[in-house]
Amino acid sequence: MYKLIVGGKEQESASSFEVLNPFDSSVIDRVASAEPHHVEEALAAAEAARPVVRALPRSERARILRTVSRGLLDAREELSRLLAAEVGKTLKEARGEIARTANTFAFAGDEAKRLAGEIVPFDAVSGGHSRQGYSLKVPLGTILAITPYNFPLNLAAHKIAPAMAAGNPFILKPASVTPLCDVLLGKIILEAGFPPEGVSVLPGPGGSVGLKLVRDERPRMVTFTGSVEVGKQIAREAGYKKIGMELGSNSGIIITGSADLDFACRRIALGAYALAGQVCISVQRVVAHRDVFDEVVERVTALTEEVKAGDQLDPSTGMGPMITEKEAERVEAWIAEASQAGAEVRAGGARKGTLFEPTVLTGVPQDAKLWQEEAFGPVVSINPYDTLGEALDSVNETRYGLQAGIFTDSLEEAFRAIETLDVGGVIVNDFPTYRVDQMPYGGVKDSGIGREGLKYAIEEMTEEKLICFNFWRSD
Repeated sequence: MYKLIVGGKEQESASSFEVLNPFDSSVIDRVASAEPHHVEEALAAAEAARPVVRALPRSERARILRTVSRGLLDAREELSRLLAAEVGKTLKEARGEIARTANTFAFAGDEAKRLAGEIVPFDAVSGGHSRQGYSLKVPLGTILAITPYNFPLNLAAHKIAPAMAAGNPFILKPASVTPLCDVLLGKIILEAGFPPEGVSVLPGPGGSVGLKLVRDERPRMVTFTGSVEVGKQIAREAGYKKIGMELGSNSGIIITGSADLDFACRRIALGAYALAGQVCISVQRVVAHRDVFDEVVERVTALTEEVKAGDQLDPSTGMGPMITEKEAERVEAWIAEASQAGAEVRAGGARKGTLFEPTVLTGVPQDAKLWQEEAFGPVVSINPYDTLGEALDSVNETRYGLQAGIFTDSLEEAFRAIETLDVGGVIVNDFPTYRVDQMPYGGVKDSGIGREGLKYAIEEMTEEKLICFNFWRSD
């Protein structure tokens, strides 16, 4: 059984829960569930660790983060199989996440060495000529990280690596369905030499463990990735502290008449079905110019039918299961709703337990859930458009705004999309699923608040401290 990590110490609990393989519901292992006294101990340990972690030189923070990166790579096969088992990723996808997580910690180590303030030009105002000064970036305090199931390691890294780089202790509350790799990550961080009191990993129910942590005044920031509804609840409950929210998306792609259709369609198929579509920036909606619409549908449908869904631990599998049967049933219901309203299923659409066939629909009404909400499943909707303005309006017509893409050979069309799309990131000539871990990443509208990406998250996890010297005094 996996134990809790509370202030750097492994602890058992009177309660525990099973972690299941989403493909066949077999038990992978059990994990201890945090109780109220564990939460209190973790909060107290983090507060006690603040001066110790704060005093770490930047060089030492960087060394620790690089050591974590190497530790992840040393354990990549063990972690990959465990990650695939608990999340439902294919082995290829799991290995990719381990590599990305190692990079995230390495990038954080680089940023730790660059963390600095700036010179303040006091003599830019009258009476400031005798003063010189600068600002420092100082640690914010305890960081509370609450993470989702789809990328349990890399999304945890995007929260705790910048916390460590900035000189902050952290408490990690992982998703209850996928906590095992995060417990192992906590051990790797401890082995790398981070002050133990500043490391806590507390699996358990969000409604008790998560909310108790959120409501406490000691954490200075809550950084969360998950649903809009839970994010808004956290914002209401967090009180007087910083919040960072990455709350999902409903990513749209525009394919213009000048686009490279072969490349665009291959990227759509990849972006729609990676991790069974359970990615915040998964391709969900495509609007294709009417001149190329039929060809786009034909190409994407053919590529979709080549994707083999099955046991994620089978090397020949191209797409694994959804995380739970309840989530698969929801996607099934949304497809049925769209079909009853006139949409046509061109490929897939069938479900067996948690396995959902990769699915293509056309003619999806814009008021259908599949067009308006986040499907978080292996389904892509393709509709035609006549004018670019119509396409831009269609992509914008949702409460989400994380990332969007446009395929075009026209600079004019590209820049018009950049100016008009109401999203946090516009990807030109690639899918909106594109993300590298050092870029600023976050959304507008209901897609969230703030930005991830190591440099940008570190900024959020520090405070500006001003120093001013007056070199001249007179009577």
